[in-house]
Amino acid sequence: MNKKVLIMVMMLAVLPLTATGASVYKWTDENGVTHFGDREPSGKTSEQVSIRTGKSSGGQPAKSAQEQLKELESRDADAAERRDMSAADEARAKQRNANCETARNNLNLLASNNRIRIEEDGEQRYLSQEEIQEQREKFQSIADDNCGPSVADQSER
Repeated sequence: MNKKVLIMVMMLAVLPLTATGASVYKWTDENGVTHFGDREPSGKTSEQVSIRTGKSSGGQPAKSAQEQLKELESRDADAAERRDMSAADEARAKQRNANCETARNNLNLLASNNRIRIEEDGEQRYLSQEEIQEQREKFQSIADDNCGPSVADQSER
């Protein structure tokens, strides 16, 4: 009994292989009806038709469900990382704009030739001309760093 079952299983395993190697023929009868068959008709002209099987012809084996899932998760993680990076870039750009605006406002204030009063250790005092010049240079440096195109923008060009 086991021998018969084994032979039947072997035949069923080989059957799909023989079906894929079979030829399909196409012909038209005298009434104009198109027929398809696995045997070439006698007495009629026919053409051999290539058929598609359910297998991919790319030469690459089909990916398993686990591989497809891992690939999908990887793509999703990459997309999330890009979104996070763009959010971080956006936050950096907002911070740069705020720094630029503050530096420009401070430069305008220093350029007004007014006396500048500051509070140190709970006491108020006026800045000297040298201190005002130092502050101008400091805020000009901040403006130069933050008001032009960012370093990332320059490196992309």
